[in-house]
Amino acid sequence: MAIAGVLPWHQSTWQQLIRLTNEGRLPHALLISGAHGVGKQQLAEALIARTLCAQPGELACGHCHSCAMLASGYHPDLMRISPEEGKRQIRIDPIRDVNRFVSQTAQQGGYRVIVISPAEAMNIAAANALLKSLEEPGDKTLFILLSDVPSRTLPTIRSRCQQWPLASVPFEDCQGWLTEKLGSDEAHFWWRVSGGLPLLAVELATPEERALRHQIHDSFEQLVRGAEPVSEAARLDRQAIDAILWYGIAWLEDLIRLGLSGETTVLHNPDLEPLYRQAMKNGRVQDWFRLLDYAREQRRLFAVGANPNPQLVLEAWLVRWSALLRS
Repeated sequence: MAIAGVLPWHQSTWQQLIRLTNEGRLPHALLISGAHGVGKQQLAEALIARTLCAQPGELACGHCHSCAMLASGYHPDLMRISPEEGKRQIRIDPIRDVNRFVSQTAQQGGYRVIVISPAEAMNIAAANALLKSLEEPGDKTLFILLSDVPSRTLPTIRSRCQQWPLASVPFEDCQGWLTEKLGSDEAHFWWRVSGGLPLLAVELATPEERALRHQIHDSFEQLVRGAEPVSEAARLDRQAIDAILWYGIAWLEDLIRLGLSGETTVLHNPDLEPLYRQAMKNGRVQDWFRLLDYAREQRRLFAVGANPNPQLVLEAWLVRWSALLRS
């Protein structure tokens, strides 16, 4: 495993982190947040590597024993916490392991680093158990918490971390990187579809994701033409419920932008303008807001592990869409 570098659009943030580190002012706990696809994991990996490196420069050296251990996939002074496979929550037992870990001396004589991702996955018991370690971490301890939606973490956790929010990326800041990944003909389109999230843009441009987007688009077109919503829900893969809701939310946001401004330049999905125009003939903007709230709430419930029935959620959501389109 290669030592992580820094993505081009995070160079300014990286320089700030390096300056704080070199001046001995890096906080013991960082909350790095941003939407999926902005690259926060890559920024964190570069910081982890440099913090554990015995001879760091601008980046980790990549050659010392500590870097070699990290590249092998195991470092005794690094602990990573995330939900167990198939689970959505981080429970208290792994956090108890963290508390024991921070009470020990670093085996390599440097920093101990604890990475918790996503931070909002900690249930209340786990988050409360972490507070003491965040308050009294000991020398040379660095907590890195990663979060897609930091507002879902406890305020007591957020208040004990220095906030490092990562915003969506202007096209000129990631154009070269995206062009290399997707080609000059498609880079801007998928950047726009992703909402300015370069890694997500690359993900959405894969054949599998293109096929899913096309399938969802077709279902929505069928609804506009009067198709039965329950039948359309049956055509969609319930296992892809999170992606389906993500697309639907993005399209509703587009629909609302177009309805309020009348400007096509605000659209993230310009190829769907005909679908939006047709939908606007029937539904009202306030109706789209209500539907958007419903979709966001369902996606939140899935994220926190509430486990609503995916097929029922799809059916209920498309029934609501259909009712608006036919009103």
